Amino acid sequence: MTTATSLPHLSVEPGVLYFGTPVVLLTTENPDGTFNLAPMSSAWALGRTLVLGLGAEGQTARNLATRPDVVVSLPGPGLWQAVERLAPLTGRDPVPASKPRGCRFEADKFAAAGLTPQPSVAVRPPRVAECPLQLEARAVAVRPDTGGDFVVVEAAVRQVHATSDIVVPGTDHIDPVAWSPLVYNFRHYFGLGPELGHTYRSETAGAARVSRGAARRGRASAPPRRG
Repeated sequence: MTTATSLPHLSVEPGVLYFGTPVVLLTTENPDGTFNLAPMSSAWALGRTLVLGLGAEGQTARNLATRPDVVVSLPGPGLWQAVERLAPLTGRDPVPASKPRGCRFEADKFAAAGLTPQPSVAVRPPRVAECPLQLEARAVAVRPDTGGDFVVVEAAVRQVHATSDIVVPGTDHIDPVAWSPLVYNFRHYFGLGPELGHTYRSETAGAARVSRGAARRGRASAPPRRG
């Protein structure tokens, strides 16, 4: 029998509590009909409801207060540099005093980040074409947090898009082995490591491996192509 070892803990005061959450890109509509693109890492889901935490002074929060449509696009690890190109940009002009030093206004954030707008189906703001997973949603509640520095948004998901390579064939399930989000971990970017296991409620346990194994066997048994 293995005995758990208790490690000593320190009382610390970290500058941020971004302890490892997925990065998302939010697309919202500006007052003039153009679109704002912003990265953030305070997002989680309750069924078909997304909860988003935003800076109160940002353009995204202002847009959602009057124009509730939003697209939440989730980049993979390979897009971290595009996300970082967005990090020092704001859609507010003039730049709010609360923004970090070095932040600058940018009207066309898609171009600045090297990303491509893709038309949505159920909302006005575009999706980010390079992101494998995209959620079209509409804000149903926008309220300040208890401290007043942030805005908490509840958004109802209306449409989900996923590239075919991250969907278990013949199902509506996202393949958790094929899909790897970009993770923001104490202001550093990471991807996921190998799968460790699954919960008892998983509907894809083993299914993804079976489908990929069959696909590999099919390719191996196919006659060679002649050029």
